[in-house]
Parts: sequence; C-alpha cells; structure tokens
Amino acid sequence: MQKKILTFFNKEFNGINEAALLLGGFAFISQILGLIRDRTLASHIGAGPVLDVYYAAFRVPDFIYISIASLASVTVLLPFLVCKIKDDDKSNARTFLNNIFSAFMVFMVITSLIIAILMPYIARYIAPGFSESQLSSLVTTSRIMLLSPIFIGLSNMIGSVTQLFKNFFVFSLSPIFYNLGILFGIIYFYPIFGVYGLAYGVILGAVMHLLIQVPVVIGHGLFPKLTFKIDWKEIYNVTKLSIPRTLALSCNSLAFIFLIAMASTLKEGSISLFTFSFNLQSVPVGIIGISYSVAAFPVLVKSYSSKDMNNFIGNIIGAARQIIFWSLPIISLIIVLRAQIIRVILGANTFTWADTRLTAAAVALFIISLVSQSLVLLFVRGYYAASKTKKPLIINVTSSLMIIVFAYLILNIFRIFPNVLDLLENLLRVKDVPGTKMLALPMAYALGSLLNFFLIWIMFKKDFLKDKGTMLYKTFIESLLSAVIMGFFAYISLNFFSNIFSLNTFIGIFLQGFISGIIGIGAGILVLYLLKNKEFLDVVKALSHKFSSNRIVVPEQREL
Repeated sequence: MQKKILTFFNKEFNGINEAALLLGGFAFISQILGLIRDRTLASHIGAGPVLDVYYAAFRVPDFIYISIASLASVTVLLPFLVCKIKDDDKSNARTFLNNIFSAFMVFMVITSLIIAILMPYIARYIAPGFSESQLSSLVTTSRIMLLSPIFIGLSNMIGSVTQLFKNFFVFSLSPIFYNLGILFGIIYFYPIFGVYGLAYGVILGAVMHLLIQVPVVIGHGLFPKLTFKIDWKEIYNVTKLSIPRTLALSCNSLAFIFLIAMASTLKEGSISLFTFSFNLQSVPVGIIGISYSVAAFPVLVKSYSSKDMNNFIGNIIGAARQIIFWSLPIISLIIVLRAQIIRVILGANTFTWADTRLTAAAVALFIISLVSQSLVLLFVRGYYAASKTKKPLIINVTSSLMIIVFAYLILNIFRIFPNVLDLLENLLRVKDVPGTKMLALPMAYALGSLLNFFLIWIMFKKDFLKDKGTMLYKTFIESLLSAVIMGFFAYISLNFFSNIFSLNTFIGIFLQGFISGIIGIGAGILVLYLLKNKEFLDVVKALSHKFSSNRIVVPEQREL
C-alpha cells in the first residue's frame, strides 16, 4: 500500500486538460483550507479594527516576498538546475543552490532589518486612516511577519529541487501546511496574544511550509548551505531572467497596498471585508486561471523552441477555450448565489448579516473580471514561453497603476455624485448597509483587470494569433448561453426554496444555495450537451481517461 501511494505521488501526467485538472485538485484543497481560515477569522474576530490591523500588516511582508524572494522562484531556478545536473553528478547543482541560498539570505535579512527599523514611518502610509493604537499594533505585527517571506522564500527555492525530481505531492502540501499554521494561530495563539498571536500563526505556517520539503531535499543531497564565496555572475543571470516577472507581481502588490490604504480611511472593518471578498474571488482564479496557464506552460515552451507555431497556437487557443468554458458559468452562479455562498463560508458569530451582504456585493464586482484575470495569466505565460517579457511587463505596470487611479476616481465620484452610489447600492441590494463606499475598491480592481486583458489581448493577437482569435468566439457564445441559463434557473430556484427552507439557520441557507446551484448547473450542462460543446466533451474525455505521462511544473506560492 505504501509503495502504491508513493508511486502515485511521483507519477507523471500528460495533456493540458489532465494536468490542469490535477493542479486544480491541489489548488482546490489549498483554497478550501484558505476558506476555512477566513471563516475562522470571521467567526472568532469579525470584521473590525483587530482584523483590519492583521490584514494591513500583511502588506509590507507580502511586498518584500514578491519583490525579492520571488527572484529565486521555482519557475526561474528549475531550468538552471536541469542544465547543472548531468547524469549522477550533482556537484554543479549543489554549488549553484549554495550561491542562490547565500545571496537570498543576505538580501532578505538586510532588507527585513531595514524595513523593521523604518516600519513606524511606513505604517502611516500603509494605513493612513488608523488610530495611534492601531498604528502601534500594525508596526509590531508587521515586524513579526517579516520572518514569513524569508521562510516561504526558502521553501520555494528548495521547491525547485522537489519539482526537479517530480516530488509534486510534497511541494503541493506546502501551502496546505501554511494555512494549517495560520489556523492554529487563530484558534490557540490569538486568545493568548491577541493580534500578535495571529502573526505568530503566520510564522508557524511559514516554517511548516519550509519544513515539509526539507527531508526530501536532504534525501536528494541538494539541501543548500551558506557560502561566503558567492558567484555573483550566476546570481546576476538568475536575477536578469526573473526581473520582468517579479516587477509585474510587485506592481500588483503595490496596487493592493494603495487599495488597503484607501480602505483604512473608510468605515471600520472595510479592510477586512475587502480582503475577505478578494480571497473568495481568488479561489476560482487559482483553480481555473493558474491551473490551465501552468499546465500549458511546458507545452508552450517546447512548441515555441521547436518552432512548431501551429502547436503553440493550438495549445493557447485550447487552454483559452477551457478557461472561458469554466469561467463564465462560475461568474453567473457566484453573482446569483453570492449571499448564500458568503453566509455559508463566513457567516458565523461576529460576522453579521450586514457584513455578509457587503462582502457578497464586493465579490460580485470582483468576479466580473474572472475571465479577464484567468486569460491574462495564460497569455503572459505564452509571452514567457516565447522569451518575450517586455510587453506583458509594460501592460501589467500600466494596469496596476490604473487600478489605483480608478479607485481614487470612483471614491470621488461616490462623494461628489451620491446618486451614482445609490444606483450601485440598489443594483447590488445593499441600500441599507453602512460602508458601501468600500465597493469602489473591488470595482477599481475589476476595471484594472479588464483593462489588462484588453491590452494584452490586442498585443497577443497581433504577435501570435493574427486572424485565429475568432476561434474563441464560438466557445464564448456557447458558454455565455449556458451561463445565462444556469443563472436563470438558479435564481428561480432560490426564490422557490426561500419558502421551503428556514433562512435563519445555517443548514437552511446552505440547502437553499446548494440545491439551487445544482439545478442551475444541471440546466447549464443540458445546454452544453445539446450544443455538443467541444470543451464540455473534452472535459468529459479528460475525466474518463487515466492520467499518464508528461512533466508539469506546480506553481509556487504567489503571495503570503
């Protein structure tokens, strides 16, 4: 039995659909734990000043992780390691890892110490709307959390070894253990240490994120050691390759810092509700967008390097079709069932009905950009496969800056023209809920994501697809029709079951949303079956086949 389990953990996988479904499964488990984490935070603490401090405290460590630690990511290091290992000789790979590890530790420790010293000054820019006591808590909490990018950065670095030897299961366990550590902090540390206990939980999770991979890496004889003879030329080569990706991620993180700063000036609890809604919308992005883009990447690299452009374009179109196929129905269901979803996931104890409605409205605004966010991930991977990183970087920087501009403009429109805010409140059914100005932030993020897609689609079509972009339209129309039918039947079912189930209980709300969702999905599947939708048939085929061989790269953690 043990041998069979280990064989499965190290098994290779074939085909973008099959690999994406596998990655989606791992992502789903991690996302479920993330939702349990958020529910525990909502029920134990609730949207308010403590949780606002906790989420605001994440911003600086997260930015450091993205801007420095991600320079030594799996995606960048893996090709170098493949070249360094020849037959059974691991000496060059060991020296390479020692160099990366030593340089990483030097930069991370120095940067963390400097930021820790400057944190009292930085905190006022991160959360300008906080009181003095909140700012004091924010400074200490952020200082504790500055350890997390070091541990997770190291974990992702040695993750290149576990992926090199195809230990995908161990690598995929890391984010699961990270969330378990945070949960432990919420349940056991918070009652003792308050908001600092939440930070201790983050550190525990980061340490577990690293330790789960250590035995495997030691077993391969490639655990890195500190060296004072660093080959800076090799560090330069790695950094040069990873800078475009790192800059793009850093701009996204910087935009998020600005949004959090704006949220701190709004009603108390706005940071918490904004973060909850962002985390929830990230679940389908992670399962669909990241899974398909990562699964497609090795195939795209191989196709482009061998100048097989028909295969390159075919795989891009195929993955894009699947992303559209999955995303549109999910958008429809989440918009219709948003209140039930939020109440089931977050609605407990201190998380009020008003918090539920406002978070549901924010999720509805976020989720509009699901297709855009997911397709951007795919097209960026396409550019990376072709070693063309300049255009996606410029587009991403522009879109990130526009998110900040959109947020500033929308907040001012709400202030100057209150009728606009009234219209949005009526549309999303939050007219009598306080703090609706916060909805400007997810709206700005969604607009920035749509702009990002619009710009990269124009460039990608011009550079690669030319007249083949029309191949996506049929999928879009069929999926949109299925999504509309799905949403319609789910909405009708919601109204019907509201008279049957008690909506004052957890089980009543769950059953109302679950059964309505099943009915909607059934109607949508029937439409796809009648249309003989190609993507639907491909998914059925992928699920019915046994997973067979090909190399995939499991994505490293993108943020704290």
